[in-house]
Amino acid sequence: MEPIITARNLMLSYENDVIIKGANLDIKPNDFIFITGKSGSGKSTLLKSFYGDISPKMGELKVCMTSLNDISDKNLNILRQKVGIIFQNYRLINEWNVEKNVMLPLIIKGISHGVSKAQVAKLLKHVNMLHKADKYPLELSGGEQQRVAMARALAHNPLLLLCDEPTGNLDEYSSEVIWSLLRSAKEFLGTTIVVVTHHVPSTLRIDYRRLLIENGEINELV
Repeated sequence: MEPIITARNLMLSYENDVIIKGANLDIKPNDFIFITGKSGSGKSTLLKSFYGDISPKMGELKVCMTSLNDISDKNLNILRQKVGIIFQNYRLINEWNVEKNVMLPLIIKGISHGVSKAQVAKLLKHVNMLHKADKYPLELSGGEQQRVAMARALAHNPLLLLCDEPTGNLDEYSSEVIWSLLRSAKEFLGTTIVVVTHHVPSTLRIDYRRLLIENGEINELV
């Protein structure tokens, strides 16, 4: 089966500052991957490369069977419709209510309002936020905002879910809820999940792989 993400001799840099050097990795469908490393090691940089926010300096990178080397804007937009992203700071639109925030990827894809509304209701029920569909982000706790962000990331049934410190701002209870939802996305939706984190939870109860970034190199811990 074709990997969801393939990197060969991948180099990522900001101008002349090399962050990732000579990375080789394969992430398979339905993998659950943790990317760990010290602050400033390049974890978020690597994640950004997976959705085309940073281009390869050298080497090859393919995501969802799409090459990110010199990718056109059109093909990048097509790729991003196969990818969901969850950020540490949620990035919800404060002027939109919960329902419309979750609907955003479906609006971008041109899905009809009726189909979108039904999909959003199903996802909000899954993250236990259906009762707050008419609320606005600033009326929610951090944990609630992150659950809305997760529902939004899953709204268009992505092949790949990228998470940048998804529990970094949350208390222990809210963090456990997010890890549980990520586990169910892998188990029941078959989503490939890549998580950047400083701390791998000990209670996840799921098979996963862990990649460590150190001195610009990526190694798998076994």
